[in-house]
Order: sequence, then structure tokens, then C-alpha cells
Amino acid sequence: MSFRKIMLMMLLVSLIMAPAGFAADQAIKLDLNAVYGATSFHTEGAAEFAKLVEKYSNGSVAITVHPGGSLGFKGPELLKVVKDGQVPMSDILMGVVAGSESVFGISSLPRLVNSFAAAQSLYADSKSLYDKAAAKWKQKLLYAAPWPPSGLVTKKEINATADLANLKTRTYDKNGAEFLQSLGASPVSLPWGEVYSSLTTGIIDSVLTSGESASNGKFWEVLKYFKNINYAYPLNMVTINLDYWNALSPAQQQAMLKAAAEVEKSQWQKSEKRTLEALDTIKSQGMIISDEAPGFTKDLDAAAKKLVDVFSKEASPEVQAILAKYAK
Repeated sequence: MSFRKIMLMMLLVSLIMAPAGFAADQAIKLDLNAVYGATSFHTEGAAEFAKLVEKYSNGSVAITVHPGGSLGFKGPELLKVVKDGQVPMSDILMGVVAGSESVFGISSLPRLVNSFAAAQSLYADSKSLYDKAAAKWKQKLLYAAPWPPSGLVTKKEINATADLANLKTRTYDKNGAEFLQSLGASPVSLPWGEVYSSLTTGIIDSVLTSGESASNGKFWEVLKYFKNINYAYPLNMVTINLDYWNALSPAQQQAMLKAAAEVEKSQWQKSEKRTLEALDTIKSQGMIISDEAPGFTKDLDAAAKKLVDVFSKEASPEVQAILAKYAK
């Protein structure tokens, strides 16, 4: 048995044997891996979640958020990382792990929804499937919230499909890569922490991301244009390994669920607000923001439909029913 597994077993035994009313200085301590930097919208949400869990558990559960992928876990491996207990908890961009569990790719399907209200409806319809998928990977989904809608952040102006030819674009998941490739771009997979340096060195010249991320990453220093293509409202989720979850007392579990429900609600509200704030910020820094032209819209919709159709054919009947409700 590996040293890591031995330490995990010892910790779980200590959690199970701990009395229900122990003091705060004996609190159960859990690490939460956060992929994005400390000022990122979702990392701030994780920090608020940790604060509320400590409050509602009367100090008996203390969660430490580790921003910026500082624990070394950043991408497609995150479902397995939490499943194996390498870290008790993590925030995870759903689309990044869709290769491990395809249902997590729903929220990042291109142009499936075009508003926060529609994105929230899609989440509600898909929630039970997300819960089952998380359980399959030995974890509990605590809460999920959307990134602001994704656009194209570029060095050169994009006005038509022809402008995408050979564009080296960092995409955040398989859906985005296939979507842009079908339109002539050259998608590149990179951890978020490497995006800015890759822009400065020319490895990439554009990013499929939200105005929030463009603002948080100070992309105005290396990019000039933000094209609103309303690509997707991709979900970020926070999960906990089931061994750690089951080792908590019922009261501690309820405290965590109460905190999760509050943070989920506030994160949905903040995401919409942050969208407007972020666009104002990047505009004030000199970035040029524009909407897509009708001809470009037609090409984007056609490419999106092909990708959604392929995804649907390979999906379960439950997923197919959901997609039929939202697909154009």
C-alpha cells in the first residue's frame, strides 16, 4: 500500500472517530484544489464556501482553498484526482473532464443557450445526471455555477469565418476545440496558468474565454479584440471525495450543503453581474468589443448544430431529451 493511501486511511479513521462536538482547534481540515487564481470569480466563490462551511459547522470543518492550481492538479485528471483521494475537494470546469464522463460536456456545448436564464434552466434539467456522474467517480457534487458567456479574444479583428483560418486559439475543452477546428481555426490545449505566457511568445494568438477571464488575466496587455459569440455558459463545479464526505457527521454534512446552496445561488447572480463589469473593464483598458455579423452568425450556428448533433447521437436517451429541448 502506498504512503499516500496509508495517510488517507489514517485521516478517514480519525474523522470517523472524532466526537460530534469537538473544539474548533480540532477541526476536520480539508484541502480544496482551485484551478484559477485567487482573484478569479470561481476561486472567490470557493473561498466564500469555505468561510460559510466553517461558520455553519461551528468551526468543526475547516477548508483551505489552494488557488492557481498550486497543488499541481489542473486539468482533465481532476475527476480521477478527487476519486483517488489525492485531494479531498476540487473545483472543476465540467467541460475539461468530459473526456472522462461525457455528461459533463453538456454545459459547454456551443450555442445551446443564449442567456443566464436559459443556462440555469439547462443546469436544473441536467442536475440529476451530474449527480449520478459524480457518484460514479466516487464524489459528491456540492454546487455548480456558470462562467460568463465565452467569446473570442484575439490579436486581429474577427468579422467572418474566413478570419478564423489558422487562428491559434486556446480552448478550454474538447467541444470548443472541435467547434473552432470545424470553422478553420487551429485550437490549442493549454493549462490556464500557461495562457498568458503562450500569448506573449506566440504559441497562441487568441483565446476562447469569457470577458471575466480576459479581465482577470489582463489580456488587454497582449490582445486587442473581444468578439461576443455567446459560445457557451460553461459550468464550474465543486466536488468532494465520498470517503471524506461519508466520514463527516450528519450535522457537518448539512452545514456543508447549506453553504453550498447559498454559494451556488450567489455565484449564479454574481456571474451575470461580473459579465457586465468585466466587459467594462477590458473596454476601459483599450480592448475593442463587438458583436457578430449576421453572416458570421449563420456559420457559427451551423458549426454548433453539427457538434450538438454528434454529441446527441452518442449520448444516453436522458441526455438526448435534454438536448432536444434546447438545440436550435
